Amino acid sequence: MTSAIPDKQSLLAKLEPYGQQHLLQFWDELPDEGKARLAHQIGQLDLPLIQSLFLGEVDQPDWAELARRASPPQAVRLSERSEGGELGISSEAARTRGIESLSRGEVGVLLTAGGQGTRLGYDRPKCTYPIGPVSSASLLQIHIEKVLAASRRYGVKIPLYLMTSPGTHDETLLFLNENDRFGLPEADLFVFCQGTMPAVDVESGKLLLAAKDSLFQSPDGHGGTVAALASSGALEQMDDRGIRQLFYLQVDNPLVPIGDPEVIGIHLLAGSELTSLAVAKQTPQDKLGNFVSIDGRQQVIEYSDFPEEVAELRDEQGELKFWAGSIAVHVFEVEMLKRSLCESHTLPFHIARKKVPHLLPDGSEVSPKEPNALKFEKFIFDLLPTARRPIVVEFAEEDCFAPLKNAPGAPKDTAEYVQEMMVEQHHRWLQAAGAEVAENISVEISPRFALDAQEVAECITPGRVFSEPEYLVDERL
Repeated sequence: MTSAIPDKQSLLAKLEPYGQQHLLQFWDELPDEGKARLAHQIGQLDLPLIQSLFLGEVDQPDWAELARRASPPQAVRLSERSEGGELGISSEAARTRGIESLSRGEVGVLLTAGGQGTRLGYDRPKCTYPIGPVSSASLLQIHIEKVLAASRRYGVKIPLYLMTSPGTHDETLLFLNENDRFGLPEADLFVFCQGTMPAVDVESGKLLLAAKDSLFQSPDGHGGTVAALASSGALEQMDDRGIRQLFYLQVDNPLVPIGDPEVIGIHLLAGSELTSLAVAKQTPQDKLGNFVSIDGRQQVIEYSDFPEEVAELRDEQGELKFWAGSIAVHVFEVEMLKRSLCESHTLPFHIARKKVPHLLPDGSEVSPKEPNALKFEKFIFDLLPTARRPIVVEFAEEDCFAPLKNAPGAPKDTAEYVQEMMVEQHHRWLQAAGAEVAENISVEISPRFALDAQEVAECITPGRVFSEPEYLVDERL
């Protein structure tokens, strides 16, 4: 191992032109293993890019000005779904086309699961969080079982592409193996890891150390998905399997209607390269990204970048002008993702001020109480301006969006909130099928039993009474 470690002078030669030689301040006291780790991390750094980001030399959009020029996006509103709205694509036609594509095995599922459960007071990967209101099934189990249920419905093997992060990768793999991948065949699961970016001191631009032998690094954002798909070989596997569309979601939202045939059908019949699910914002202050159209190109502007006076604009009917809130669920054309790899500025970095624990020059650790660092992330929705014929499809929030983000005590997006949303959805499905559910009784429906209301109606005898908590599960998968 020793012979593979670069000497200190060669590392200094790389670092000194950018004022980052402090990264080697503990070099002489490190064991060979620590030197190898630090040298590898330094070797991976794009120092010119990091310096440009800190100095503001990389263009950052004036989001406030763009928001003031924006108009609402092209969309299929919930009230228009049956007739197809301005696109003229009826629900029936869309479902038929979506089922056709799913049955041909042209659709894969892309699930990002790189987050830790820290904000929840949970010290494991968030994907392992036991969210099932009766079953305590993990977030990852619920999503995998939806993929399996869709495979059963359409008579094909639907592959799942699961993106982890360096901090969650090994533990996620162990969790999957301990649970036999929840029934998903090994050939249909492709696990890959996203990249990272370092953080810099907000005042000096100096890179921060997490330990004497390690830089502070964090995942490079869900926008890093595209590069990670390419470097991992996942895109090649998609070609081999004939995958043309990817249904994209994030692991914290167990209500996502994975592989919804109507959404896929709208996407295909409209000739879209990127179709996004949205919910109607209830207030101008809702913490959701805003779908907008700017100079004929669709974009998402984060709620934190959206001026209050623009967010509060209303149309002639008194409804919010910018109503379309992003829930981070999309359908991508695989060919568009490949094209984006050749266009260097497709996914710009976003810069955020964050509190980052790090080492001081004397080797002691500090955990700042105020933002002290700049983090750099890419967001996958920045592909929107380059997509051909992008479309937004509105869903009712109770049918698609209950993300687990907050610890107990928050007004929304806690485990209790998510479980309540799951139970209410499953109650609606049962009642629509003619069943009776006693008040304040939790009935949870596993995707193994039924993927949606349609399958519940096929499996439940009208008049069936649920008077105590129950977990409906079917081991056909």
